[in-house]
Amino acid sequence: MDALSVREKLKQNWAGRLLLLAASKIYGAGAWFDRVCYENGWKTVQTVNSRVVCIGNITAGGTGKTTAVLLAATALAKEGIRVAIVSRGYKRQQHKDEVVVLFDNPDADWRSAGDEPYMMSRVLNQYKVPIVIGRNRAAAATEALRRFKSQIILLDDGMQHHRLKRDANIVLIDAKNPFGGGYLLPLGNLREPLSALERASLVVLTHCDQASERELEAVKDKIREYNDLVEILESEHKPEYYFDICKGEKVDLKDVQGEAACFSALGHPETFEATLKGLGLTLKQVWRFPDHERYTQENLYTFEQTRSGLPLITTFKDFVKFPDNWRDILTGGVYVLSVNLKIRGPEAEFNKFTDVLYPKFSQMKR
Repeated sequence: MDALSVREKLKQNWAGRLLLLAASKIYGAGAWFDRVCYENGWKTVQTVNSRVVCIGNITAGGTGKTTAVLLAATALAKEGIRVAIVSRGYKRQQHKDEVVVLFDNPDADWRSAGDEPYMMSRVLNQYKVPIVIGRNRAAAATEALRRFKSQIILLDDGMQHHRLKRDANIVLIDAKNPFGGGYLLPLGNLREPLSALERASLVVLTHCDQASERELEAVKDKIREYNDLVEILESEHKPEYYFDICKGEKVDLKDVQGEAACFSALGHPETFEATLKGLGLTLKQVWRFPDHERYTQENLYTFEQTRSGLPLITTFKDFVKFPDNWRDILTGGVYVLSVNLKIRGPEAEFNKFTDVLYPKFSQMKR
């Protein structure tokens, strides 16, 4: 039984909820003490000779952080700005202090980097954006600066990381489930109290197309209780195309219709599934795995044997975790859905996003 299943089981009775609440208090005290240590100089905050922008969240999983990092890195790289991404590389198989660099090495093993950084490196390969992975993000940022002379470093999922000094914090909030149930982990999904929004330089609401205007305004009002001056942007995830992994080619969204099967290991798989339904698909078979789960040959055999010839759809994040012999198991009709983050509104709204990334950005475009 995975951790999420255990939590849901404990929530079903008062004793379990009390236990989770106690654990949340302990977790919150630890997070508070860590932050206070850095704020008061009891722990050293390290700086690097580059602009550092954190793209993170205050809840666990499901806000669309990876697509936001990809959007930021692509926009900067297209303007010729030397950008690097620094990431911890969650659940990677590597010594805790070792720094791994993904740059122009498509044959690198995703296990040494982590699934999300590896996926980002594949997507950003055409823009030559290096991704530097290390538990010590300050050391990783120093390596990025040394090797690539980076003008800007994007700190992937670093809102709760205080060792590396940053110039700005972009906080992503899921419009459908904005505040993690109102409790800190593990009772709720909050990584920090809502007062952490005081540190936000910009807030981006994600999945806005799945929330009503009334719900969006309620979320904005709550944010402004903690940071009444922060700019709040709306965004949504837009499907681009399917990628047929067996044929190695893009497929138009309209060319995959009717009944299908899907699988994912995501923080909020229901969002991925809702997107597929929104594209007109009827999901006859759905497999959900814990976030960052690694797929086995047995998993793929199960997909292949039970999908009954239906198209099988997953995400890029899941695809990079296939076992090496996946081609020997999956016979065809297997697609990866490519999704991009889009800032809603006129170009001026997107400029607010890029100006937080790099204040000179708008002047460069004029």
